[in-house]
Amino acid sequence: MTLGLPVNGFDFAHVIDRRGGDSLKWNKYAGRDVLPLWVADMDFAAPPAIVAAIEKRVAQGCFGYAVPSPALYDAVLGYLWSAYGWRVEADWLLWLPGLVCGLNVACRSVDGDVLTATPVYPPFLSAPRLSGRRLASAALCQSDGRWGWDFAALEAALTPSSRLLLLCHPHNPVGRAWERAELEAIAAFCQRHDLLVCSDEIHCGLILDEHRQHLPLAMLDTNLAKRSITLMAPSKTYNIPGLGTAFAVIPDAALRRRFVAAARGIVPDVNVLGLAATEAAYRDCEDWRSALLQALRSNRDRVETDLAGMPGLAVSHVEATYLAWIDARGLGVDDPAAFFEAAGVGLSSGVDFGLPGWVRLNFGCPQTTLDAALERMRLACRGSRGLTPTTRT
Repeated sequence: MTLGLPVNGFDFAHVIDRRGGDSLKWNKYAGRDVLPLWVADMDFAAPPAIVAAIEKRVAQGCFGYAVPSPALYDAVLGYLWSAYGWRVEADWLLWLPGLVCGLNVACRSVDGDVLTATPVYPPFLSAPRLSGRRLASAALCQSDGRWGWDFAALEAALTPSSRLLLLCHPHNPVGRAWERAELEAIAAFCQRHDLLVCSDEIHCGLILDEHRQHLPLAMLDTNLAKRSITLMAPSKTYNIPGLGTAFAVIPDAALRRRFVAAARGIVPDVNVLGLAATEAAYRDCEDWRSALLQALRSNRDRVETDLAGMPGLAVSHVEATYLAWIDARGLGVDDPAAFFEAAGVGLSSGVDFGLPGWVRLNFGCPQTTLDAALERMRLACRGSRGLTPTTRT
């Protein structure tokens, strides 16, 4: 992609000034010269079809309690079929005001311990505790720079009370899009140990490797589907996390009842604008998503190329998401996130994901923003090695 040119008619080069408003991402560094590449919130405008759908809903002028419409069900179920060949029944869907909420409800739905693999999205680590459940974890492993599963470590982490596996698929932060063989191994592990599995698939629309296709875990076989909770949302793919809309797909009726009971009285309904946006996302935004993937692939390639030339840093190939997981242990600093923040780039600390010494970089932003951040990082890395940095740009 050439800098400044639209992608299939959509402009991902335009810089939206989010400073001084309500942006969590940008307000974290208010008044400071820090480029925020931390929280998973892209700096691109939402798809025009979503903006139009919200404007139409706002024009009605009444914002009372709402329920998902038949058209919304049709949009979501149709998308799951067309994208993945997954035939989902309408009554399998349970609506949520966010995917993190779904993780917490899933933990509350089981009577027993929870298991996950690290590093991982921070709510995987907090949801069991907040739900009064014990968490056991096993580390993912690396082979030739590629992250994978260590099933011996998972076996060792099991307890007699383990009842639920929390799976991140595609994985945040390591950027893996798990392959069928890996998913089949996970399924066999869950069936062997009689575990339910909650699969966070919020990044399923963001597979960056063009030859790859997302495979929902629950599609592997009917036995696994009966023990699965699949969490999805339009928020990451279509950049509408502030609208707070997600859904769980739970094929088994008994497990659905447990999930509903765990949510009762503590989980609010989805807001009316989120429902309107979700319908438009899954019905009218495929062209936009395709263009977004082109822009993100270009940014991904730029990040991987530039980081390869920065002393003290290493990054594995990002197969999915718009998040790069960076090994910064070679810098020899105690807190890499603080190190880069001092250099003018705000990254997520690996400590929050269960792996100190690493940082996560969000490349879902215009190329000019990304280039400026990468240049600041390059200068900081040169300075950490005793080289003379030049003026920050």
